[in-house]
Amino acid sequence: MSVETAKHARELLLKEYRGVLSTHSKSMPGFPFGSVVPYCLDEQGRPLILISRIAQHTHNLQLDAKCSLIVGEREAQDVQAVGRITVMAEARKLMDEAAIEAAAQRYYRYFPESQSYHSAHDFDFWVLVPVRYRYIGGFGAIHWLDDVALANPFAGAAETSMVAHMNEDHTKAIAHYVELAGLPQTEPAVLVGIDSEGMHLRIGQSLYWLAFAEPCNTPTQVRQALVQLAHAEKWPPAEATEA
Repeated sequence: MSVETAKHARELLLKEYRGVLSTHSKSMPGFPFGSVVPYCLDEQGRPLILISRIAQHTHNLQLDAKCSLIVGEREAQDVQAVGRITVMAEARKLMDEAAIEAAAQRYYRYFPESQSYHSAHDFDFWVLVPVRYRYIGGFGAIHWLDDVALANPFAGAAETSMVAHMNEDHTKAIAHYVELAGLPQTEPAVLVGIDSEGMHLRIGQSLYWLAFAEPCNTPTQVRQALVQLAHAEKWPPAEATEA
């Protein structure tokens, strides 16, 4: 497996934030059941979803946890020529209170509107534990991948602290990132997530992932990367990954 291919597959999961969840139909045995779900990645780099207890896909997962999530590049003019990834997984409902709290803290930053219906309408967090990935990077670029997920070294308090600090004290820097990346400037951007390879901004209800020039594995390295970007005149290209 190429490390570069796995990186491209992971970047697609980071850049997008909704996909089609396919489960085994309970009411129509033998048929797959597809539904659209938003997601973000958890501390281990696995898709994290918040779904209703009364939803059909939830009933399906309770009967058979095997599922898949397909994600494709948004607004593609030719869906056959752009990247898409299918994550085949075992779905697990989060039961531990600490795990639920950690999931909620991150998920709410990505999807703030979900906080109200989570408590009011019996929604639960589920994590999709990957078994294998099918990644297509375009015509002829077809791969089976076993290891794509990358743990987030900042998950939890470190990420929360960095995100809060940037949103409270460095709104001008965030606005500069938006300008550099050519993102919509219709509403002020909010930083919602940081991982070793980049950061997520939320503009309105849309999410955008921006890659760092090189991986960051400590808060100090993140700070240095964010300061450099705040003074950059163009978004720096990401460093190549060895195969």
